[in-house]
Amino acid sequence: MRIEANFRTSGVASRSGVGQAQGGGEFRLGEAAASARAGSAPLVSGPASIGALLALQAVGDATEGRRRQAIKRGRTLLDTLEEMRADFLAGRANPAMLDRLATILSEERETAEPQLDALLDDIELRVRVELAKHGR
Repeated sequence: MRIEANFRTSGVASRSGVGQAQGGGEFRLGEAAASARAGSAPLVSGPASIGALLALQAVGDATEGRRRQAIKRGRTLLDTLEEMRADFLAGRANPAMLDRLATILSEERETAEPQLDALLDDIELRVRVELAKHGR
């Protein structure tokens, strides 16, 4: 970019000229700058936009919370099944684990994700099979 001036300075100012204003040029905005300024977007009000962002985050947290609960439930069921398997291999039977599995299954789950629902359905089916094997 090349900068052009309407006036030329005559060399370097002497020591006595320091601090004194030199006349000559003046700064003006061209028509392009004025029209660009007039076409700029209005400012967004701060509190309204912050409130909207917080509302969006709250909605995301609600759905994410249900998803986390469903995942936690599935992990708990799988962990309990694993403990039951270890007890079975060791020759022990633990009726408390069966009760815990039945209690978890009786709780209602809330998810809206088809893939997660399908996975939880498979886990719950396996738990129901184990409960049926033990007469519960």
